[in-house]
Amino acid sequence: MELGEVTVNDKVVRDPAVPVRIGKDRIAVNGSIIQKANHGYLMMNKPRGAVTTANDEKGRKTVISLLPSDRSNLSPVGRLDMASEGLLLFTNDSQWAARITSPESHVDKTYHVQIDSPGDRALLGQLLSGVLEGGELLQAKRVRKLREGQKNCWLEIVLDEGKNRQIRRMLNACGIEVLRLVRVAIGELKLGDLPKGRTRDLTNQELGRITRTMA
Repeated sequence: MELGEVTVNDKVVRDPAVPVRIGKDRIAVNGSIIQKANHGYLMMNKPRGAVTTANDEKGRKTVISLLPSDRSNLSPVGRLDMASEGLLLFTNDSQWAARITSPESHVDKTYHVQIDSPGDRALLGQLLSGVLEGGELLQAKRVRKLREGQKNCWLEIVLDEGKNRQIRRMLNACGIEVLRLVRVAIGELKLGDLPKGRTRDLTNQELGRITRTMA
């Protein structure tokens, strides 16, 4: 800066402590305008079998490979394991991503889960009261039965924590096998009818609603 290569609002600035207003002040280095980074916010209907990582040492399909070529700078917000499906968010706004995944934000995450059991009242009560697994108490915020057959049923399970593989671990501790696990909502943001493997940008209204739930 001492060489005079930096200008703010067309005035040379030599002191690095001079405050600037990102997005309002005109900042240039050697005449080139420095633009505020554009943040992107995207949702994906993650298919089963895709790994939530940028690169996989085993050569498996990754969620990054499913992004449009012009959005490959975005990173997944949190994780869905390889066998899980549904709503996965992407952004290059690291602060926003950290707030969504922070346990202190208590953002509800809603899952539809098919299990190999009729899912009786005792099981639902156990998931609500919590189960110990690996020395950790795992607990659902809400749970209800959606539909059932003779040998299996679908549950809706809502979590407001972000513990690793929480639903699978809870049900496994109860002797129940998960057949399918689909995340259908994060806060008020719903997966809707987005086709599997496809992506779309969040609308300003959706972004505002989910951001307000973290306030």
